[in-house]
Amino acid sequence: MGDKLRPFQRLLIALASLLLLGVYFFPLWYIKLWAPQYPEWLGMFIWVNTITGENPHDLYNINILNHYIGMQEINPDIVPELKILPFIFAFFIIFGLIVAITGKKKLLKIWVWSFIIFGVLAIADFWWWEYRYGHNLDPRAPIKIPGGAYQPPLLGCKQLLNFKACSFPARGAYFAVASLILGFTAYIMDFFKKPEGRLT
Repeated sequence: MGDKLRPFQRLLIALASLLLLGVYFFPLWYIKLWAPQYPEWLGMFIWVNTITGENPHDLYNINILNHYIGMQEINPDIVPELKILPFIFAFFIIFGLIVAITGKKKLLKIWVWSFIIFGVLAIADFWWWEYRYGHNLDPRAPIKIPGGAYQPPLLGCKQLLNFKACSFPARGAYFAVASLILGFTAYIMDFFKKPEGRLT
């Protein structure tokens, strides 16, 4: 039994895996813009496999605004991460269920630390994506400010010219965080047992 998970640990990792199904039904991130000419905000949702406007014409209007300041068009079809993310989450779902079925502690350790590393890399990649969009500006843009950059905030709100830009996790991200918390809880439970029962 020393290398096997307890039933409650197996239940936790199974629940953690199934929670990740939420990322396929809810957006991961929400970015919104406010300006006097848009008093009701313009919203943009980033999903696991696409990017959409909160309202039917929001993404179209955001791209028009981006054009005037030289930012690249936001086109989900050319974002490689949106083609890869569905498979990454599918891997964690299937792998987690395998951990729950087999009850192997070493597999749980791999699942947890792989998920943590993936989360850090995903946040870093998102920041880099925002950086590229905010700094690689078209020199032919109608509105040019020398040395200006329009990188949206990673988290929170930021003033960009006459716009207030805000960026927050959406419901899908909370499903992913809850999944990691459950998996990590299952992992650390052995550290409260006798030394011989700990994960190696």
